[in-house]
Amino acid sequence: MKEVIRIENLFKVYDNGPLQVKALDDVSLTIEKGEFVAIMGASGSGKSTLMNIIGCLDRATEGEYLLNGMNIKEKKDDELSHVRNTNIGFVFQFFNLIARTSALRNVELPMIYAKIGREERQQRALQLLKDVGLSDRGHHLPNELSGGQKQRVAIARALANNPSILLADEPTGNLDSQSSVEIMEIFQKLNRELGTTVIVVTHEPEISLFANRVLTFRDGKIIGDKRRPPKGKGGNHHVVD
Repeated sequence: MKEVIRIENLFKVYDNGPLQVKALDDVSLTIEKGEFVAIMGASGSGKSTLMNIIGCLDRATEGEYLLNGMNIKEKKDDELSHVRNTNIGFVFQFFNLIARTSALRNVELPMIYAKIGREERQQRALQLLKDVGLSDRGHHLPNELSGGQKQRVAIARALANNPSILLADEPTGNLDSQSSVEIMEIFQKLNRELGTTVIVVTHEPEISLFANRVLTFRDGKIIGDKRRPPKGKGGNHHVVD
């Protein structure tokens, strides 16, 4: 399988006055195309720092990070913006939708930045909303949608530019149990049917069961890397709120 992520001897150190906080401590890992990875750990374990570096939202202090063969350390800030928009789709805990514009327009936004023509982006946005089960909600504003529906819109938006990687930071943290299961099943479908590489940061063990690989962090280090069959659709899902 093709490698989409290679990280070697990665360190991230934050200066906190006279103290230095080591958020990542000599982390090395590879993630291949089509994997569904959950990253787990307590608050302060380094999982969100790693997510930010993988998503090109932050830079490592030391070490190498190759994304689809590109050495991210060599990229300038404006180049990183292009890398994010063309290679990575983001899904956040609090949805990050624009409140005054419709679901359809929210999904279109990344394509506007990518300078895709109006007709093409509208057709694609409509298809993406259909793919996440919201074909009849395109003209609704975010405040007219449930939490689960908002997250579906956010997933559709994250897929707008055909990213090679989908990054989700606590995507079920603001949802009820049933909506959490539905969102995770969408991720599974994208992974299984489209081959999308999915990386989910979560502190919920039940959410990690939907992935086929689980990385566990503690004190900036990987202390566990397990592969296992994911929980399938139709099983007895009980998500911890």
